[in-house]
Amino acid sequence: MMVILNKNEVVSKVFNNNIVLVNSSGKEKILFAKGIGFGKKPGVIIPKGTEVDKVFTIENKQNIENLNNIVKKINDDFFAVCEEAIYEISKQLDDELNEHIHVGLIDHLYFSVERLKNKEVIENPFLVETETLYPKEFTLARIVAQRVGEYSKVKIPDGEVAFIALHIHSALNDGKISNTIKNTFLSSTIAEHVEYRLGIKIDKKSLDYARFCTHIKFAIQRIMDNSCVHNDLSKVIKNTYKDSYSIAEEVCEIIESELDVKVKSDEVAFLTIHIERFKGTTE
Repeated sequence: MMVILNKNEVVSKVFNNNIVLVNSSGKEKILFAKGIGFGKKPGVIIPKGTEVDKVFTIENKQNIENLNNIVKKINDDFFAVCEEAIYEISKQLDDELNEHIHVGLIDHLYFSVERLKNKEVIENPFLVETETLYPKEFTLARIVAQRVGEYSKVKIPDGEVAFIALHIHSALNDGKISNTIKNTFLSSTIAEHVEYRLGIKIDKKSLDYARFCTHIKFAIQRIMDNSCVHNDLSKVIKNTYKDSYSIAEEVCEIIESELDVKVKSDEVAFLTIHIERFKGTTE
């Protein structure tokens, strides 16, 4: 959807022929339009009424400061490749992204590429959980990884793709990446506890594990929102699957400890069914 500028904008930085940065009444705006940067230099005016393809606005003072630091630190082409990828994410999601993605993701990608060029190994212990919990974001992260990797002439591994996916997920949730990472870590911790108690190694690529992670994700969301969920079979489940129910209670204790919340018995019953499925793989 085309955007028409409602006032004159002064160019502060040209990244390539199609992307420029303008300082607009104390806000930073990244403008996308074919040829908008061609022949332009800082100080040139882009007149009111100009049609552009996309405008990303950064107005938080800390984000503006960090963005300007990033712009000074990395080369223009790298920044442009990252912004083109963010634009593609925005189009595919058909949603507005939190402004922090222009700081957090680009800064992350810059340092990741530097580490990869230095042959450093980037490990992500939550790769499977991230891919399972955020499949849409993970698919978009692959697009980002491919574009940045091709430009930088490095192969970006799946562990790094998972980190990119978390940035994308955060951008769709008011920039709260810390909670996203915490919940992903919690899912991994819970899975490890279940493995230990059952004496098994869970197949992280199995459908049962995907269902389990998804359930944990939405259970945490319900618990944090204090949303009620009712399980008519709670008593039956408790009496029928006593061992799995006991493990489910322990899992809920982990959740309560980490999130400082109270987990209702109905949630314990739902978790019991998932744990019983894992238990069945050992028999």
